[in-house]
Amino acid sequence: MKVIPFNNKDMAGNTFGHLFRLTTFGESHGTAIGGIIDGFPAGLKVDFKKIEHDMQRRKPGQSAIVTQRKEGDEVEFLSGIFEGVTTGTPIAFTIANTNAKPKDYSHLKDTYRPSHADYTYDAKYGVRDYRGGGRSSARETAARVVAGAMAKQLLNGISIKAYVSSVGSVALGKNYKVLDFSLIETNPVRCPDVEKAQEMESYIRAVRKDGNTIGGVVTCVIQGVPAGWGAPVFDKLHAKLGMAMLSINAVKGFEYGSGFSGTKMLGSEHNDIFRSDFTTETNYSGGIQGGISNGEDIYFNVAFKPVATLMQEQDLLHKDGEIITVQGRGRHDPCVVPRAVPIVEAMAAIVLADFYLQARVDKL
Repeated sequence: MKVIPFNNKDMAGNTFGHLFRLTTFGESHGTAIGGIIDGFPAGLKVDFKKIEHDMQRRKPGQSAIVTQRKEGDEVEFLSGIFEGVTTGTPIAFTIANTNAKPKDYSHLKDTYRPSHADYTYDAKYGVRDYRGGGRSSARETAARVVAGAMAKQLLNGISIKAYVSSVGSVALGKNYKVLDFSLIETNPVRCPDVEKAQEMESYIRAVRKDGNTIGGVVTCVIQGVPAGWGAPVFDKLHAKLGMAMLSINAVKGFEYGSGFSGTKMLGSEHNDIFRSDFTTETNYSGGIQGGISNGEDIYFNVAFKPVATLMQEQDLLHKDGEIITVQGRGRHDPCVVPRAVPIVEAMAAIVLADFYLQARVDKL
């Protein structure tokens, strides 16, 4: 009998959260993907239509500017919900892969795409599922959206709205306070400005026609979080939000509040002067001070890189060290940000649900 050496590091990295925990499983072109939500309180009547709504926002094939893979992304709950009400036990669910085309990726079996996880997965595990990237595929994020939709229902009275604020150099350039969030879902880009949305869509179409890809920024605004959520030092609220966002495929940056622009300001300009009602004049802090929410709006930006797989020729590394020229195949997003909007919301909701439960524990 062959003995496989035990290596604990090869089994980690699939669970997020402390009290509200999500573990995901599955690969892009496997039988199914799914997850287990642990720590969800008993007694919540689940609105399945809200879960379906968020899944429809993330699913592939929803418009001409995203990947044309056709998946219904129907969620099957296996446990933790009885007669539509949560039981307090682990909530397990699956999402079937019904339109997988693994042969589209056979040319990548022994090659590594630049700026992709192909090489690093091989370097770490010594084996990889090359079909659509396997576990490194953004298909995994569908499970996060399910958990996020559940978390949103737990966070009664808290609004989490994300939208596309830039695609490449085409930027919205407006403060979120002057935007009409009801316009986010009226266009395939998910930008709450009709004219900019059309400009972004045209740009994505042009990039796709050229066989190329482009990145962008998703902005998220959270309203209604009370003061006192979070913790000092290592468990800061913004640190957990940053970790959550940086765990999303293709994310290259996270900034909250004034972010990098705050580095160009003097302290006298940047300080959030208090009013007598404990709100501030400016909220450059982004609703978080000392790692703890202060009751004001939490807002942040998430930067997404261009998709690594191009529908044009580029140099790839073969596992034997040879550089070869290959044109990409398969179905890929020319720009990920339109479908990333519900993923950003989901990860924000999961983080907040964790701190919500911690706040309940603190009151005991």
